[in-house]
Amino acid sequence: MPDTVDDVSRGRVRLPAITRSPVWELSRRILLALGLLGFTVALVYFDRAGYRDNADPTRHVDLVDAIYYTTVTLSTTGYGDIAPVLPHTRLINAFVLTPLRIGFLVLLIGTTLEVLATQGRESFRISRWRKTMDDHVIIIGYGTKGRSAVETLVSNGVDRERIVVVDPSSTALGEAHADGLAVVTGDATRREVLRRAGVAEAKQVIITTDRDDSTVLATLNVRQLNPDTYVVAAVRESDNVQLVRQSGADSVITSSDAVGRLLGLSSLSPTLGSVMEDLLTYGEGLEVAERDLLVQEVGKQPQSLPDQVIAVVRDGVVHRYFDPTVTQLARGDRLVVVRPAQELPWAPRPGTHGEALSDEDD
Repeated sequence: MPDTVDDVSRGRVRLPAITRSPVWELSRRILLALGLLGFTVALVYFDRAGYRDNADPTRHVDLVDAIYYTTVTLSTTGYGDIAPVLPHTRLINAFVLTPLRIGFLVLLIGTTLEVLATQGRESFRISRWRKTMDDHVIIIGYGTKGRSAVETLVSNGVDRERIVVVDPSSTALGEAHADGLAVVTGDATRREVLRRAGVAEAKQVIITTDRDDSTVLATLNVRQLNPDTYVVAAVRESDNVQLVRQSGADSVITSSDAVGRLLGLSSLSPTLGSVMEDLLTYGEGLEVAERDLLVQEVGKQPQSLPDQVIAVVRDGVVHRYFDPTVTQLARGDRLVVVRPAQELPWAPRPGTHGEALSDEDD
């Protein structure tokens, strides 16, 4: 979960987690354990005159005996056939070998079990997440456009747990995790990556890659893996809009043209540019929204409603509010409206108070 304001105000720093494979972690710990064994063998061997072999007191302790004594001592087996006899050797055993024994056990056994348990818990979480993930939203690309799309979805009631980000960048991975999102790291032009993101069960897929050719490939793969999902794609060049549509996208947004038009409008009319920017910004001022037609609105003209209706969706077809086809609103219509982003006493927001909808059963 993201840090709260209180966490930030306290100067709390959270570094990205370093993820390594269980094999790497186990190998590192085994090497450290071998290092402890080698150090202890050398310590015993160089002080071998202070040890006695009880099985043959006349025999001197050699390197093999040092290795044997080290292994049975660090593993706490302790057969007692080789034992320290000189005072300084016993002190070394008490104050040096005993901490080494404890460190060896913690390193080789405790830490290894912790690593395995951690990896096991993570695998279990991922497995459970895959089983419960259905009708979710996949965001391909977590740059500026992807983050804005997530912010808009969350602001409109989509649960963060129902959003999955696909991006090959480690930077995007950290940012998405900080925003409380599940992430699949990889190239979305590869089907295996999309399968891991659960594209076959996704309700919607939003594609915001940095290159139009990648957008085309990602769209093709998404559509082949899930013919029914709703695909929205962003392209940089208007010449590629038709190509992305043919690849299977339901809606294509030309980012460069949209920004260019907004810049042109702002240049010709700063007021108009300000209004357009207000419409595109969620949470303040005005917003563009789609809502169901209410029962009391059936039979009325679009222009007579409290909301500023700009389009009517009837049988899946979008009609402008002045189209003669939608002079009178009918049951089942949906409205595209401009309304206040937040309801005010003098600016109501019909359809947000649990009113009866025109397409509900009587």
